[in-house]
Amino acid sequence: MSVEQRSASSNLHDGVESPVAPPLADEDQARADFYALFARLLLAPPDAALLAALAAADPIGAAGEFALEDAWLKLTQAASVVDAAAAADEFSAMFISTGTPPLNPYGSFYITGHLNDAPLADLRHDLARLRLARAPGVGEFEDHLGTLCETMRVLIQGGPGMPARGLAVQKHFFETHVRPWYAACLADIAGSADANFYRIVAGVVDAFLSIEAQAFAVLDSADPIAA
Repeated sequence: MSVEQRSASSNLHDGVESPVAPPLADEDQARADFYALFARLLLAPPDAALLAALAAADPIGAAGEFALEDAWLKLTQAASVVDAAAAADEFSAMFISTGTPPLNPYGSFYITGHLNDAPLADLRHDLARLRLARAPGVGEFEDHLGTLCETMRVLIQGGPGMPARGLAVQKHFFETHVRPWYAACLADIAGSADANFYRIVAGVVDAFLSIEAQAFAVLDSADPIAA
């Protein structure tokens, strides 16, 4: 993957400085890059620079994961024909409203039918155990799908004050806070009457998260998140 995006939203923070982490294995770096890109696209519309980078990105070889390869190709093609203003209008129509937006990509909403419900409290508990919290001034709640993608990036890659966490912790977080509802959320995004570019975004996010779900399902580990 030639597009190397980091989430510009700064939705998470840990105020303790730490030494620079060692380089990740290529597979883990690719996973972290995907999560960072998806966080960026789900939390804010793409600007012209990101669209240009996506349009110029090479095809990916995903070791026989043809759904991801095809979805990625569609994303790069869509990025080459959409402009930033159109993407921003689409994002606004789907996710922003003075009242309740048409789409609410929050775990609490999809699990219980209500915003800011018990799943958000459970998530905050796990984030506290990981020494992570919502950064000051950030408007989105921690159970937003984009913020959860950013959290997964941090677990894989590490960050200020926090080393990369192992697969056991990644699996616990993913299966507890992402897997139960991501597919329904992405299906709603893809099926929205306002979705054009974001229908393609939903497709590539779903293809990638499905691979993650399959990989974690065969991982034999019961280590706690605080391990």
